[in-house]
Amino acid sequence: MSKNWAGRYATRIQSMQGSAIREILKLTENPDVISFAGGLPAPELFPSERVKEASIQVLDQHGSRALQYSVTEGYPPLREMVCEQLRAKGVPCTIDNILITSGSQQALDLIGKIMIDPGDKILVEEPTYLGALQAWNAYQAGYITVATDDEGLRMDALEEALKTSKGKFLYALPNYQNPTGISLSPERREQLARLAAEYNTPIVEDNPYGELRFEGEENSLLIALDAKGRATAEDGTMIDGNVLYLGTFSKTLCPGFRVAWIVGPVEVIQHVVQAKQGADLHTSTYTQMVAYQTARDGFVESHVEELRQVYRERRDLMLGLMDELFPPGVTWTHPQGGLFLWVRLPEGMNATELFEKAVENRVAFVPGAAFHPLGGGENTMRINFSNATPEQIEQGIKRLSDVIKAEMQK
Repeated sequence: MSKNWAGRYATRIQSMQGSAIREILKLTENPDVISFAGGLPAPELFPSERVKEASIQVLDQHGSRALQYSVTEGYPPLREMVCEQLRAKGVPCTIDNILITSGSQQALDLIGKIMIDPGDKILVEEPTYLGALQAWNAYQAGYITVATDDEGLRMDALEEALKTSKGKFLYALPNYQNPTGISLSPERREQLARLAAEYNTPIVEDNPYGELRFEGEENSLLIALDAKGRATAEDGTMIDGNVLYLGTFSKTLCPGFRVAWIVGPVEVIQHVVQAKQGADLHTSTYTQMVAYQTARDGFVESHVEELRQVYRERRDLMLGLMDELFPPGVTWTHPQGGLFLWVRLPEGMNATELFEKAVENRVAFVPGAAFHPLGGGENTMRINFSNATPEQIEQGIKRLSDVIKAEMQK
């Protein structure tokens, strides 16, 4: 340890840990390892030519502006595009309700910065997204976990938690959740919006996967359900509300843009703007303009249709192979969209120990314990189906099945 730095760090670093997934990905850099570990979109589906054309147009038409500093809130045409998409889904908003962020991860961090004092308790699904935990651990948050089942958050468990605790807010991924792939049922969405309002508990609605729907009807956004009956300004600006909504281009265009957004009441957005100014002044002007030029004129909607088809085929292939090859006693979710499914091993099996054997057999996943902030989930694992080719899925599931069977025989 450096003598110059020892004893000078803030106490908050004791709560900061590296991402378990990032550490796992380092172990799977060997090209012989088939990795189901990352939450990565399929790179062969990135719209590279469209992005190239958009980049040239931006530099030709707006070069000096694209390379200059800009406003913290974000590029106005991009914010207006997001507004149009949300208004079509029943969300009353104008660009004053939207802040562009450098990925959803920054959005989570900024929410932590303006909302969380050391020791504050956050209500989260069990299991929940590891990136949110990593962001809020830095602000020394505590957690209240709420049980889930195959229809998402259990409303009986949520109401009990709301009655008995003082959670600062509820964090939820209602669509094709990371890590489980499950979605909140329509009935429970209505109940959740009602309960959160009744107990005066704000909701942070994280929706990175919502557009990647393979089957079933499109579900209502929590922010839209909450907005029903609430007053807006004459120009349509949201002035009140109980939900902060997070969206992103990372899963519908490409994650390298690092372009995402927070939507909420003007007062909250103003505080997040101040927090962002202290973090990075603004998200890259050039990247925002290229993202807008890429997505405009209906391209993102048509591109999403291609993503849905390819990811649906990969999900179906993986589920079929698991039905065929996995031994009795192992169960898993059947997601209707998104990037992930969740595997439950028999009680007593440890997925972290199994991971070591799996990597030896050139296949990888993410052990589920990392997604449980209060412990548990040792017999679970998260598997990604979007980033592997059909050939890799066939080989990888066969390898993983062999490893599971060998461990169960012990």
